[in-house]
Amino acid sequence: MPNPENALELFHPLVRDWFVKRLGKPTDIQAKAWPIVASGRHCLITAPTGSGKTLTAFLWALDRLITGAWPPGQTRVLYVSPLKALGNDIRRNLITPLGELALAFKAADRPFPHIGVQTRSGDTPADERRKMSRHPPEILITTPESLNILLSSASGEAMLGGIATVIFICKSPLRDREVLILGY
Repeated sequence: MPNPENALELFHPLVRDWFVKRLGKPTDIQAKAWPIVASGRHCLITAPTGSGKTLTAFLWALDRLITGAWPPGQTRVLYVSPLKALGNDIRRNLITPLGELALAFKAADRPFPHIGVQTRSGDTPADERRKMSRHPPEILITTPESLNILLSSASGEAMLGGIATVIFICKSPLRDREVLILGY
């Protein structure tokens, strides 16, 4: 089994420090998955709710965006959720770590890029969709239905042209488990 502390060595020192101060050591699933995604391989994670799957998926992507490994200004992370409400929760749950990381970088007098996080679903107003096409978020959270619409339009294809990772979550037939599929 990978050593959890070694998995954190993959991250920028300020991201690593934030994680340790905020959460302690990585969960088992994080320690196993981060070396895989850091190597650019795809990953399938199935684990109980509350085991850190979502942070497992997003922290590596945030690190890439923060460090400039994935240049800003286009959508780099696509999160596909079967439920619109879950997508909205994910967005809210990303805003807090992003704010805390921005403060940590500011305190260390290090630059921190703007990282836009937006959701797109059938309820997204037309003016917001147009704005998203002109200024795509670095992280886009959507549903399978909305992804289908994006893929069938020129502006949607253009918005998704810079994707570096896809995070897809679905319910598992096993009770109290979810499946998280990471494509890097």
